[in-house]
Amino acid sequence: MSSRVFTNGQGSRATALVSEPEVMAQLIGHAPGFASLVSKLPTVARADGTVLITGETGTGKELVARAIHQLSRRAAAPFLAVNCGSLVDTLLESELFGHERGAFTDAHARRVGLLAHVGAGTLFLDEAETLSQRAQVALLRALHERTFRPVGSATEQHVEARFVAATNASLDRLVQDGQFRCDLYYRLCVFSFTLPALRERREDILPLAAHFLAKHRLGDAPAPRISSEAAKTLLAFPWPGNVRELENAIIRAVHVARGGVIEAADFGLPASSADVCAASIGIDVSHPYKSEKRKVVEAFDREYLIRLLAEHQGNVSRAAEAAGKERRDLGKLLKRYGLEARQLAALPPFRSSFREPDVR
Repeated sequence: MSSRVFTNGQGSRATALVSEPEVMAQLIGHAPGFASLVSKLPTVARADGTVLITGETGTGKELVARAIHQLSRRAAAPFLAVNCGSLVDTLLESELFGHERGAFTDAHARRVGLLAHVGAGTLFLDEAETLSQRAQVALLRALHERTFRPVGSATEQHVEARFVAATNASLDRLVQDGQFRCDLYYRLCVFSFTLPALRERREDILPLAAHFLAKHRLGDAPAPRISSEAAKTLLAFPWPGNVRELENAIIRAVHVARGGVIEAADFGLPASSADVCAASIGIDVSHPYKSEKRKVVEAFDREYLIRLLAEHQGNVSRAAEAAGKERRDLGKLLKRYGLEARQLAALPPFRSSFREPDVR
C-alpha cells in the first residue's frame, strides 16, 4: 500500500492508504498512446529521477504527477503543487528556501520555504514555462547542488525533494529562443511524458464521461443516463480544453438534466460549427506549412476511421467495403493510428441527422 497525500495553500495535508491498483485505476483510458504512458508510471516512480510532463491544458498533467508520487517510495511524504507563475522575483528565494527572522524588511518571523516544507516528498512545478530567469537560476542551483540556504541563514540544508515539472509549452523551442535555460531543461527531463489530447483518444471519451458522472452525481441519487444523441455529441466534439473541459461539461449536465437523462444541450457546448472546426483543427501558422498540413490530414484520417468502424460495429470487412478500400489497406491504416476495431465497435454510430424532405 502507498499513501495518497494532498496539500492546500497553508501546507496542511490529509493522507489515505492507496494501493497501486487503486492509483492506476484513477488513470482512465485504453487508447494505445495513453495506455502505454500509464504502463510506464510505476517504473518511473521507483526510479526517483526528475520528470517533465508535457501536454495541452486540461490533459491531466497534475493527475499523472500525483500518480508518480503515490507510486513512489515518497508516498507518505507531502505532495506540493506550485504554480510557477506565482513565484514573484522579489520574494523568490523566500518562497523557495524560506527566511530567518529579520533577514529583510517585514521578515517579522521565521518562514519555512517550499523545499523544506515538502521534505522528502514531491514538489510539482506546474506551468514551468513561466519561470523567470532568476527563478530558473535558483532552481538549477538547488537541483545541481542538492542544497539550499534560507535567506538570512548561514546554514546549508539538503534538498530531499523529488521534482516533477509540467508545461503546455514547447520547452525545447523556448530553449532555442533563449527564454529557458538549456541546463535546467536537461535536468528536469530525466524522464519525460507527453500526454495526448482528448481528441487523439476518442475511444476514452465515454469511459471518462461515465467516471465523471459517478464522481459528480448529486447525493445518493443514481447518476443520470447519457442519451444516444448526447453520446454522439461527446464523441464528435473536439474538446480543446481536453479532459478538464469534459469534466466541466459533465458537471453542468448533472445539474441541469431532467428526468434522469442527459441530452446534448445539457452539456452547454458551443453550437457554432465554425467554433468547433477551428478548435478541432488547431492550426499553428508559426509552424511550417507541410507539418501543419500533415497534422490536419492525420486528424482527418483518424476521425474518419473512428467514425467508419463505429458505424460498422468494428467489422473491418464491411468498413473497408463502405470506404472503397481493400481490407488489408484499411487494416494498415488502423494499425498506423493505433486504433483497434474491437474497441471502436463499442462506440455508438455517427449517423447523419439529415433527412430527406417530405414531398408527399
